[in-house]
Amino acid sequence: MSRPHPDRASQPADPAHEVSAAAAPTHVTPPAIPAELWVMVGAAFVIAIGFGLIAPVLPQFARSFDVSVTLTTVVVSAFAMTRLAFAPAGGALVNRFGERPIYVIGVIIVAVSTLMVATADAYWQLLVYRAFGGIGSVMFTVSAAGLIVRLAPPSMRGRISSYYGGAFLIGNVVGPLVGGVLAEIGLWVPFVAYGIALLIAAAIVGIFLTGTTLRRDPGTPEAVAMTVREAYRDSAYRSVLRSGFANGWTNLGVRVGILPLFAASIATQSWVAGAALTAFALGNASILPLSGRLADRIGRKRPMMLGLAIAGALTAVLGFAGNVPLLLALCALAGLGSGLFNPAAQATLADVIGPERAGGKVLASYQMMQDLGSIIGPVLVGLLVDATGYSWGFLLSGSMLIIACLGWIPARESAPLIAARGDGE
Repeated sequence: MSRPHPDRASQPADPAHEVSAAAAPTHVTPPAIPAELWVMVGAAFVIAIGFGLIAPVLPQFARSFDVSVTLTTVVVSAFAMTRLAFAPAGGALVNRFGERPIYVIGVIIVAVSTLMVATADAYWQLLVYRAFGGIGSVMFTVSAAGLIVRLAPPSMRGRISSYYGGAFLIGNVVGPLVGGVLAEIGLWVPFVAYGIALLIAAAIVGIFLTGTTLRRDPGTPEAVAMTVREAYRDSAYRSVLRSGFANGWTNLGVRVGILPLFAASIATQSWVAGAALTAFALGNASILPLSGRLADRIGRKRPMMLGLAIAGALTAVLGFAGNVPLLLALCALAGLGSGLFNPAAQATLADVIGPERAGGKVLASYQMMQDLGSIIGPVLVGLLVDATGYSWGFLLSGSMLIIACLGWIPARESAPLIAARGDGE
């Protein structure tokens, strides 16, 4: 029997939690990855290519309206701000209507808002249109996370999370380079391409994810929704929330809002900003096949701590890079660290919720913490950059990841079979 954890969220027994190492068979055929998850991976790849198109261009597009670095980062934060504000409603919608329809509607909203961004001819229009997209973004990200929780076998959660994250990252490798080329035609062109990519992703999910296999057996009682208060009693959930905030601050906020501007400050070539984001994505993608398996074999906690420490240390020194080769090398190595902790974080969330609970609000709260970080981070770092320069801004951002790493020291190991053996305690 698995030994009890006083801080584990109260939930119905998960059979995987009850399997001891001695009772486990020595040769088990791994379960097949559900076809619905492959559909989600394909849609993630299409979305990521589109996002990669605009990532190096958005700060430059905002700057084209003759605004400061701080106001430029506000455009990035506005998107996250509406995600944060709408996250509770998004989680409730997923619990009530299911993942598939909320996912499709969310992607369509982001597509429409992105096409509107391409038409902006004033800073305030860019700000409003980009903020509107945050509503759809939180809808489809919470829906996608819910599908992974429900459909991923417990023994493969890290691996499946790495596939899903890998699809995003491969798209982010290709997207920035293409986006830099398209920006030479016009800064608005990548936004049109991204809007089209989002519509394609919505069609993929709408057509191939019929929803029939996502409905519960009519004879099965409705899943009881896990509350955020219930999940928060789990030390693993508390730690993953802190990590989500730091990740949002550094990798979702500062990396998108500040890094392209820093790259432009040390090189006049427009392609360098896209190359810096691509280097980070390449480092991230290269480690994902290993990190997903590590999260399943040795648990979630150790990959989380190692990845946060690596990404934090390398981000902290990023602002001291004085040339393009060093900048790209530091970005790639920081990407390796991020690739170590992301699959483990997603798997931890799935462990806490379990396959028999509805976790829309719990997942939304994690998204809210990431969004809160991506709102506060770029704005504060932007102010710091305007006052003191880039080096202090990246030093602060790297410190956030290292603090999150230290927060995992008292946390429990959430991987079912690892926790059952008592490893990682």
